Amino acid sequence: MRRTRPSIGRRAFLRGGTLVIGAIGISGSRALNLMAEEAAGPALKIGLLTDVHYADREVRMNRFYRESLAKLRECIDRFNELKSDFVVELGDLIDAADSIGSEIAHLKTIAAEYARFAGPRHYVLGNHCVDTLTKEEFLEHSGASAPYYSFDAGPFHFVVLDACYRADGVAYARKNFHWTDTEIPPAERDWLRADLAGTGKPTLVFVHQRLDVENNYGVKSAAEVRRILEESDRVLAVFQGHSHRNEYKEIGGIPYCTLRAMVEGSGEENSGYGLLKVFADHSMQLVGFHQQVDRRF
Repeated sequence: MRRTRPSIGRRAFLRGGTLVIGAIGISGSRALNLMAEEAAGPALKIGLLTDVHYADREVRMNRFYRESLAKLRECIDRFNELKSDFVVELGDLIDAADSIGSEIAHLKTIAAEYARFAGPRHYVLGNHCVDTLTKEEFLEHSGASAPYYSFDAGPFHFVVLDACYRADGVAYARKNFHWTDTEIPPAERDWLRADLAGTGKPTLVFVHQRLDVENNYGVKSAAEVRRILEESDRVLAVFQGHSHRNEYKEIGGIPYCTLRAMVEGSGEENSGYGLLKVFADHSMQLVGFHQQVDRRF
């Protein structure tokens, strides 16, 4: 398994689960703070993965659809070993099939692998999840609870958003959309505003389509959604998928972290997922595995 070093300084890295601080590139006080943080342990450990795209179909555009089953199995084994508090799948759990029956079969297969996690599981709807199915069908056969919702865990609040709507407000279902036409409609934005106003807890947000870009991968109302997040003064970070690559931006004081797709490339070494450690002081560390890069917030 290839691991990149956490981006916490030129001579700071993890070895065997212990933070090791070199003598160069980090101040003595910062080193002590990092060691104290690691010794104290995170308030929560959250498994994050995205863009599994499981399907029984041939390789296309470097997407090894069938291999996603084994990749997810290795990922869930890791999250169980690390005793993650819960796991969030950030969308596109499945890829498009040629029939509703085949799609449901694919979904049941990959959902069973995901269900091996020994704790709460959360699902974010991605555009491929509802390319052949309706949202109701995806929920019924995956174990997902709702298209969008919020929940609390420990001292933190979490929001799952659904951007699988066309700009005219029609929900994605059965090839009635183009993937570049993605929206979080007014009713969901109103719900988000009220939800954030109703919690006093620091909040993390999960979404599939991106809120930090204005290109084809971005939600049409991304600027308005960002304004809601910023005005709440509660959001610590946003985690998203969809574009299949590691990216990071900070807008309006909020980090937007895009995770690497699991489906890209052949073999376990080309998978990608991360363990998010959330600390009591609201700092965060994303420990990436395989092709997922490490980040600190």
